[in-house]
Formats: sequence, structure tokens, C-alpha cells
Amino acid sequence: MTCAVKGLIRIYGVVGWLIVAIGTLHMLATFRLSSGTTLGKVWFFGSGLAIALVGALNLLHRAYGASCLGVRIVCRTGNVLLTLVAIAAGIISGASLLERVLIWTLFGGALILSCSPMRHVDRGREIS
Repeated sequence: MTCAVKGLIRIYGVVGWLIVAIGTLHMLATFRLSSGTTLGKVWFFGSGLAIALVGALNLLHRAYGASCLGVRIVCRTGNVLLTLVAIAAGIISGASLLERVLIWTLFGGALILSCSPMRHVDRGREIS
């Protein structure tokens, strides 16, 4: 395995964990919301859960995607949908340019990395 591929695999791992972290922060932020309805807070928490789960799917794809077609399909679909929702939410909510760039780069990066033909890591061993 080349150094470039190893680097991409590491970056993909970091991106996956960052998405999990953003989802977790989103869920924790629910408890700091002072306004809004209970139903709105439930949906806000659920959105954070969905973000964290897509991050976890990326980590599973990184580890097992080469040998598991289902993980590849579900991960890529989740990345497409999460990226589209992030684009719409950024525009509708009036997020700052910096917020949009950070989130769109992270989610778009996960989408690109999940579709790249890199080799994957399986418990420290390379698989094609």
C-alpha cells in the first residue's frame, strides 16, 4: 500500500470521527436550548443522532467497505443525503460563510472519500 493511500485512509478516519463528534455536540446542544417546543428539541436531538450515525457508517466503511457491499451502499447514500441536508440547512438557516465552508467541506469530503477506490484497512491488515 502506498503512502498516499495510507494517508487517505488516515484522513478518512479523522473525518469519520469528526462527523461523530459534530453529531454528539449537536445532541448535547439540545439540552442548552432554552427556546423552542419539546417536539422541536426532539427533532434537534434526532438530527444530531443521524449525523453521528453517518459518521459511524463512515468508520465502518473505512474498515470493512472493501468486503461488504451493503456497508458501501448505505454509507455512500448516507453521505449524499447528509451533504444535501447540510447544504439546504446552511442556506435556509443563514449560517455564516465559515460555518458553511467547514460543514460542507467535512461532509463533502466524507462523500468523496467514501466513493474513492482506495484500499481499506481490516484490523490493521490491508485488503483490496
